[in-house]
Amino acid sequence: MNPMDWLPHRAPFLFLDTLVTLEPGVRASAEWTLRGDEWFFSGHFPGRPTTPGVLLLESIAQCGAVVVLADERYTGRLPLFGGVERARFRRQVLPGDTVTVECEMTKLSSRGGKGAGRALVGGELAAATEIFFVLADG
Repeated sequence: MNPMDWLPHRAPFLFLDTLVTLEPGVRASAEWTLRGDEWFFSGHFPGRPTTPGVLLLESIAQCGAVVVLADERYTGRLPLFGGVERARFRRQVLPGDTVTVECEMTKLSSRGGKGAGRALVGGELAAATEIFFVLADG
């Protein structure tokens, strides 16, 4: 499944390549493969390219946005980042890695919601967080 079927994000700020699973309004998982030529690697860090942690959080938020936007109750709405809590980074994500991104909604209303997500590489936890969002009119 193509994340662009639900998300307004486009390159270079789309951090999901393929949706693997999707339960609208409940949870989703996706994959993001880092090729090594992404715009951020040249400066983060020269000689030791590492995916910025904030982009891992954004990939989790994008996965959560798919969960919300795939739910027909939220057609025409736009989830906007409202906050992050308990973000933890456990390992580096490097060029060539494929990141499995997961997000599950823990609270969802007509005004916004909360989700829990994580990013894994080879089954090993790279990042985990709780995300908060508000729903704006699209």
